[in-house]
Amino acid sequence: MSTSHFGLFAASLRQLSFIVAATAGFLASVPLAQANPHILVDVQSGRVLEHEEAFRKWYPASLTKLMTVYTVFDAIRAGQISLDTPIVMSKRAAAQPPAKMYFKPGQKLTLDSALKILMVKSANDIAVAVAEAVGGTQEAFVTRMNGEALKLGMTDSHFINPNGLPGKGQYTTARDLAVLTVALRRDFPQYAGYFSLEGFTTGQQNVPSLNMLIGRFAGADGMKTGFICASGFNQIGSATRNGRTLVSVVLGTDSLAARADATANLLQKGFTAQLPASDTLGSLKPYGQGRDQVADITADICSAKGAKIRSETRDEVGRMKVQSPYIQEMDHEPQFVFAGLIPGQDQQPAPQPEKVAGGDAAGTIANVPVPLPRPTTF
Repeated sequence: MSTSHFGLFAASLRQLSFIVAATAGFLASVPLAQANPHILVDVQSGRVLEHEEAFRKWYPASLTKLMTVYTVFDAIRAGQISLDTPIVMSKRAAAQPPAKMYFKPGQKLTLDSALKILMVKSANDIAVAVAEAVGGTQEAFVTRMNGEALKLGMTDSHFINPNGLPGKGQYTTARDLAVLTVALRRDFPQYAGYFSLEGFTTGQQNVPSLNMLIGRFAGADGMKTGFICASGFNQIGSATRNGRTLVSVVLGTDSLAARADATANLLQKGFTAQLPASDTLGSLKPYGQGRDQVADITADICSAKGAKIRSETRDEVGRMKVQSPYIQEMDHEPQFVFAGLIPGQDQQPAPQPEKVAGGDAAGTIANVPVPLPRPTTF
């Protein structure tokens, strides 16, 4: 990367740095918001360390893209596609609402670049292009997604598209998302690097990850964030310490900062506290309310009330404020792995502000701190 890129994003890092609560009286474990579905699982044993409303039906938003990439990895394993396969943007893919890359119909990128963009930017247009490349059509790919979900034991999930945009018939649960995340870690360890990237560059545009734990929480190595009005701000976290990997699912928080705080606190609790683990993901029995219909919290999130709450998670110049003492400032200048169009094509359109209709950014990409990926081998 050029010196000019480093200088620009070093300045951005200083401008967008976290304000972390550091008062002496801060509690070691901050409770999660009431009524937010969540679950914490030890990957190696499959033991459930903590859970609440884990079977409540929820809109998956961009967490759907983990099901998309699992299906892609299965296709690679079957020899049907490779990381070098060109992904061609169709008119249907290019027409998807933001968050997106704004590539033109006919432009191409490798599957490797597409996967990096999916995990870092959560681009809806790329998700559809990948689905069409693997399945022939989006509809065929979605059928395969649902088949894979059933094989994994995701008994309370159904997908209608590969990007998580809202619609009738799209739902999941915290428990099912934990099943999926553990399966990704277990079945495809060779691709773990895609989930811990802290940013990518197209050569013209540098895009930081929306996962505020990567590079800031000890051992953080994944996995995905997601937002739509109906589901709120969601995060699947993953971290490894001393050879032990934990995954957490947190659904329905009210801001970017809140989902990062809740994820960090839950993972930290799993690493440091003695938690009972009587159930596995397979043995945990369905329970609780909200299993007959999909929760919709639009009135709490995309409303004057929700906007006021989110405004309180930023300081006077718009920088993110997180409360978890386990999220630290990044201590390095940013670098970005390449993920862009195959060379020799027309240049990518100039970056433009996005009003996100559904996906992950929630209109706040510009205020996410700029990160640095660790070197990875795929």
